[in-house]
This record gives sequence, structure tokens and C-alpha cells, in this order.
Amino acid sequence: MNNGTDIAKEASDIVIIDNNFTSIVQSVLWGRNVFDNIRRFLQFQLSVNVVACILVFIGSVLGAESPLSAIQMLWVNMIMDTLGSLALATESPHEGLLNREPSKRKDFMVNRVFKN
Repeated sequence: MNNGTDIAKEASDIVIIDNNFTSIVQSVLWGRNVFDNIRRFLQFQLSVNVVACILVFIGSVLGAESPLSAIQMLWVNMIMDTLGSLALATESPHEGLLNREPSKRKDFMVNRVFKN
């Protein structure tokens, strides 16, 4: 027989097991930090890839061949993915994250204005 607690655990996305309020605060802090780090990484990756595509397109239109070969594009992308993710995804949370309004569930990770 399921009681209300078991049903709530099954319906929830995250379950905090201990009864300490600081655990809830820390969960919110780290959740917002992870969300911001992912958003920063996406912003960085989109800018690098859009610039690379524009460079190749303009170079191909103006010149006889593309300024970057396919292998060079893959190397640039691989290096930027690795180093960018290490730099942008490892930022520690700060107390200022708790002062802003929460993100809505239907908010997109990528939108016209990247705000933190």
C-alpha cells in the first residue's frame, strides 16, 4: 500500500532525503549553477560554430577553396568543445545565484538574450 510520501517520491524529479533546510538551499544553488554553466557553454559553442561556418562560407564564395578543410574544422570543433567545456562548466556556485528569480520550467536554454 502506497502512502502519500511514496506517491510524492515517485511523482517528483528530485528527492531530498534528509530533513535539513540547508540541503534544499544547496540543491537550488547547485541546480542554478549547473543550468548557468550549460547555458554559458551553449552560448560559447554557438558563437564559435557560427563564426566558423560564416568564415568558411565567405572564404568559399570569395576564393577558390575553403579557408578551412573539413579536418581542420573538426579539430577546431574538438579543441573548442574540450577546452570550452572545461573552462565554462567548472565554475563554482556563488551566493548571488539565490537572489534571482527561478527559471520557468518552459524557458529555453537558448534564446535571443543570454542572461545569467
